[in-house]
Amino acid sequence: MSEAGGGRGCGCRVPQRAPWSLVAATAALCLVLATSVCTARAAPMSREEKQKLGNQVLEMFDHAYGNYMEHAYPADELMPLTCRGRVRGQEPSRGDVDDALGKFSLTLIDSLDTLVVLNKTKEFEDAVRKVLRDVNLDNDVVVSVFETNIRVLGGLLGGHSLAIMLKEKGEYMQWYNDELLQMAKQLGYKLLPAFNTTSGLPYPRINLKFGIRKPEARTGTETDTCTACAGTLILEFAALSRFTGATIFEEYARKALDFLWEKRQRSSNLVGVTINIHTGDWVRKDSGVGAGIDSYYEYLLKAYVLLGDDSFLERFNTHYDAIMRYISQPPLLLDVHIHKPMLNARTWMDSLLAFFPGLQVLKGDIRPAIETHEMLYQVIKKHNFLPEAFTTDFRVHWAQHPLRPEFAESTYFLYKATGDPYYLEVGKTLIENLNKYARVPCGFAAMKDVRTGSHEDRMDSFFLAEMFKYLYLLFADKEDIIFDIEDYIFTTEAHLLPLWLSTTNRSISKKNTTSEYTELDDSNFDWTCPNTQILFPNDPLYAQSIREPLKNVVDKSCPRGIIRVEESFRSGAKPPLRARDFMATNPEHLEILKKMGVSLIHLKDGRVQLVQHAIQAASSIDAEDGLRFMQEMIELSSQQQKEQQLPPRAVQIISHPFFGRVVLTAGPAQFGLDLSKHKETRGFVASSKPYNGCSELTNPEAVMGKIALIQRGQCMFAEKARNIQNAGAIGGIVIDDNEGSSSDTAPLFQMAGDGKDTDDIKIPMLFLFSKEGSIILDAIREHEEVEVLLSDKARDRDPEMENEDQPSSENDSQNQSAEQLLLLSQTVDLVDQETHENPLESHSESSSPADIEETVGFAPSEQISSSTESLETPGLDGECTDLDNQLQEQSETEEDSNPNVSWGKKVQPIDSILADWNEDIEAFEMMEKDEL
Repeated sequence: MSEAGGGRGCGCRVPQRAPWSLVAATAALCLVLATSVCTARAAPMSREEKQKLGNQVLEMFDHAYGNYMEHAYPADELMPLTCRGRVRGQEPSRGDVDDALGKFSLTLIDSLDTLVVLNKTKEFEDAVRKVLRDVNLDNDVVVSVFETNIRVLGGLLGGHSLAIMLKEKGEYMQWYNDELLQMAKQLGYKLLPAFNTTSGLPYPRINLKFGIRKPEARTGTETDTCTACAGTLILEFAALSRFTGATIFEEYARKALDFLWEKRQRSSNLVGVTINIHTGDWVRKDSGVGAGIDSYYEYLLKAYVLLGDDSFLERFNTHYDAIMRYISQPPLLLDVHIHKPMLNARTWMDSLLAFFPGLQVLKGDIRPAIETHEMLYQVIKKHNFLPEAFTTDFRVHWAQHPLRPEFAESTYFLYKATGDPYYLEVGKTLIENLNKYARVPCGFAAMKDVRTGSHEDRMDSFFLAEMFKYLYLLFADKEDIIFDIEDYIFTTEAHLLPLWLSTTNRSISKKNTTSEYTELDDSNFDWTCPNTQILFPNDPLYAQSIREPLKNVVDKSCPRGIIRVEESFRSGAKPPLRARDFMATNPEHLEILKKMGVSLIHLKDGRVQLVQHAIQAASSIDAEDGLRFMQEMIELSSQQQKEQQLPPRAVQIISHPFFGRVVLTAGPAQFGLDLSKHKETRGFVASSKPYNGCSELTNPEAVMGKIALIQRGQCMFAEKARNIQNAGAIGGIVIDDNEGSSSDTAPLFQMAGDGKDTDDIKIPMLFLFSKEGSIILDAIREHEEVEVLLSDKARDRDPEMENEDQPSSENDSQNQSAEQLLLLSQTVDLVDQETHENPLESHSESSSPADIEETVGFAPSEQISSSTESLETPGLDGECTDLDNQLQEQSETEEDSNPNVSWGKKVQPIDSILADWNEDIEAFEMMEKDEL
């Protein structure tokens, strides 16, 4: 899936004329809601407190929406740190993330139905008038078909749905005459050329003005798309067809879904992440419920609910059985290979899978929903937010958090399903964390790094479309909402489509008779219809009893996520050899390698090469252990390359009116005070003269006892540090002289010394790119006195200072960079030493990267181990070391893009290595298929 968040749930009310298939689908959730009334509740939250939290959500929405309208509209999104709009082409490109932006006031359209849910009907009426007056859908810009469908088309249809509802009530929108629907129809026709492929799968991008393939379009050459991108169209397209009577939209979306179903892997009934839109071949053959696939499963079940077509339910149940058979390893959800579903493809999970417990509530499978949700909540309590990706032992894998709403969504549906006030407390925690860590003067800023608390100048439209909607509904009573929410189904972007569409313009309802369905366990299908024995055993503390074993899962245990291995431990079998324990001179270890199909080769230059062929393993279990061993060896080599790196630092503005709400990501220095080992440095900032800091300062009185601001360039970093230190500065911030540079688009680097002894530098030094530095400079121009905190991570704000300026409601309140590759034939070279460019680059002031020599492998006689204690193997009782302080730098994408990272002395691009491995994988799969 893309940047979008979740929505994935539906209400219970069924239209009187609805077909039985629709009644059956919604009955499960209706039963959940009805059963929850009979469930004993411990310490329920008072109506007053719920009302207070609901009002707090309203205030937070006003803060976000108001700042968007004041500082950004008609731009697509708000940049909350710089208080301006993000306009495509006027800001540095962020890659695929920017494909959601089409110069069509994205945030306003995405927020339309949220305004009605939050009972802001007057603001809704004003917003609709602005959309009709200002929004242009004929821009010469290339956009994502998927994002434009769920955010813009879905936003227009959601707005239309509630506009006609308000008009029928007789007070608001009396002038409305389907104008939003006409805009949606115009946009629908603009998206249709994307489906001009032999398969019926849409191109991933389209030019709103010129379509596909024309020279002016600048798109149409792509060959691949993600499964969710092609399979998350049916709700919006079918709704558009049924609202307008134009059947073509539903026909195209159905054809895409039919093709994906036909291309599923028949033995596992799983789908891959990426597919070729022309041939239907799977490009990425890993499968999970997170990014790239998630909303495909969601839309199969919801298409059945909205459209009443049994074939969608049959497909969903078939996939769901495979998910629970292979991917679900409670409480974890781990990706597997579609051809070898018993083998995990990753040892980490991405945050988008947080929607899945909500979908399981709609399915009626409540127990695993509670388990996975509780695991995710424990991760949030550890890191304040859900990192973009985290490992099976709950360390940070990708540290960003763009304020995604999926977890809030699942929290809402679990509360609706159980009535358990525990989930109200979870929602309260989410509110407190948003206000405490993400709130800034101009809105809410995404977290660039959940470990340091640094911000990113980004507030995605889905934050307003989904987060506030789910949080408000969580605390709202039925009388707090001006319409019946259960008359609508939520799209993946939380837009509302009326259930009465199931009986309107039903021109397409034929079951797909060309598909073969796998015979499944009948009990799996019972969950789609009322069955109190499965949903709720007669136990008033049912949900609590499921959660209790998971309370300390993050802090006190390291689940491996591989149940089969753990079961073998309990049976008395020896645990498999781990890469960190391996010694090339240990005969027992060499024998284990042979059993796993791993060969060890001593090369003439002293290197040790490991080669693994699964077909040479003693058994399939040994082959699996060998694959895991090779995986760990790759990760271990990569991790050791990073051990000498310094983590990013934080510059936190703590003076009025910021009060610690603005946190900037800063690069560290290889000299001066180490902020990770010493107390943070706090002080007011002052610009040095000369600004470059390359000579004795002429204004020592201005920087005495303060943190000096200096510009990069014209001399070495260490020389700048000495000059400001001699003037009495207590710290220094170097601001990049390359105008427009930003940590959003450029990798951080360490400031290197000058080749001399730098022990004389005692003050902390941090580096800010131009964009982040300008935030401090702008603050000085506006407020004169600006106080900052230099630290290894952001600190909690001063509540006394915040009380002066903030609403009282606010006071209520290791990143592994190598992608885990599970390969059937792999090669790893372990070398003595490697010269490469540090992913967290080290720069000297000469502006060219400094080569750093780091150990990435070992001589044959050495034990392969890591200096970080987080790699210690836990005992069989599940105890493990505290991982809180283990920081790992840079995302997977940054390392993969670094051409200088290699495994051997000869620099070899990672793409080349992967290509070789993939050839071996394909060959082995074909051979194994023949054997079967």
